[in-house]
Amino acid sequence: MIGRKAQTKAMTDAIKAKKSSFVAVTGRRRVGKTYLIREVYEKNFCFTVTGIQNADLQTQINNFVQKIAEYNKDLLVLGAVDNWQKVFFVFKNYLKSLPKNKKQVIFIDELPWISTPKSGFIQLLAHLWNDYLSLEQHFILVVCGSATSWITQNIINDKGGFHNRINLPIHLKPFTLAETNEFLKSKNINYTPTGISEIYMTLGGLPYYLEQIQRGESVTKAIERICFSETGILKYEYNNLYKALFTNWENHEAIVACLAKSHNGLTRESIIENSKVSAGGPYTRAMNDLVLTGFVEESLPFGKKKRGSIYRLVDEFSVFYHQFMKGNEKKDASIWQIISNSQKYKIWKGFAFETLCMKHIDEIKNALGIRNVYTETSCFSRKGTSTANGFQIDLIIDRKDATINLCECKFYESNFVISKKYAQEIKQRKTAFAQETGTKKMLVNTFIANEDLIENEHSLEVVDVFMNVSELMQ
Repeated sequence: MIGRKAQTKAMTDAIKAKKSSFVAVTGRRRVGKTYLIREVYEKNFCFTVTGIQNADLQTQINNFVQKIAEYNKDLLVLGAVDNWQKVFFVFKNYLKSLPKNKKQVIFIDELPWISTPKSGFIQLLAHLWNDYLSLEQHFILVVCGSATSWITQNIINDKGGFHNRINLPIHLKPFTLAETNEFLKSKNINYTPTGISEIYMTLGGLPYYLEQIQRGESVTKAIERICFSETGILKYEYNNLYKALFTNWENHEAIVACLAKSHNGLTRESIIENSKVSAGGPYTRAMNDLVLTGFVEESLPFGKKKRGSIYRLVDEFSVFYHQFMKGNEKKDASIWQIISNSQKYKIWKGFAFETLCMKHIDEIKNALGIRNVYTETSCFSRKGTSTANGFQIDLIIDRKDATINLCECKFYESNFVISKKYAQEIKQRKTAFAQETGTKKMLVNTFIANEDLIENEHSLEVVDVFMNVSELMQ
């Protein structure tokens, strides 16, 4: 298994524990939740069921009862089973019949789909855990679902029957660059660091998406086949992405579409104005969902402590969809050949690389040798005036060792060369930042690029630290 070492160990420890455990696994669609659970617990399953999307109460009940019957061949159900209380009576009797000399794992996948409104399923599941499973030593109850916000609200942070009952909450994040590199190599796909970065900037670190790449296929061809060909697995992925995760998904999609147009992020006020999502509850709930599930990132500009948050869409596929796939669905797949050679795509890669770097702060800190130094990350921008030029700093790493790394993230098709003009801009920017913020910390110009830096008199003058993206893959 690629990555997931800490999660695997924690889940394995639950098998050895001399008590029953309650495990909740969350994470966005296609991140590999079900795969992880099956890899770790397959040999201990005593019951597994998967909710049916958009199914009514009776269909969910029938599905659950059928699954019990598959595990218990002698099951005899008397009369119609038309409510969850009857289902749990049958289910508990089955569980009581299981041997106690090994851990018995109950796996309920896509739990939010099973728990239809006012069905009582959640309350009865909580009662089963509190009244029986938790009092034994041989059970592991695993619940899972892509609707992270639903499970967080109704299970992990529940104030009722599940309050403080979760022994092991696990939130799966997409692969890092290093894990993506390892995953591709396990499939005998050996892209260059630039190629891996471009794939990551397009698909993100989602195992299901990365699994679609074929050996011997160039990055350009892989993206064309997966995203633009009629049989491409991601051609229509976006249509169901947010619908499968959220209720009132129209608000989530409206916010995402709004943010996809802004490379540098937007304030709350700008999002509400441009997305047309109602301020107050509708906006707050949708934005909280998007931040919690990792689609959107909230950050404060340098020097801000409370107000002025900037929201950025950091889900790679959502950004790529809005930039290049939306509106091209009916065109031939070869449209990608035109798009991938356009100036718009080159500019987009520059912004996407900034996001890639922002999502790998731990790896950047490790490469800088400051892993154990407390840091805060932010960005900075100053609007131009009649007397002073505006400027922006992609990424700021503010360190508690009296140092600030002013980071420039550059994605180029060839090696990175610093010209005299660009070197002058860097010097002016550093001076302006110090004056604007009043900081007394040492400022370190840090450059992160996908290709190597060509050393010349200008680079020697302004580059304090240079980092190749390959260093983030180690």
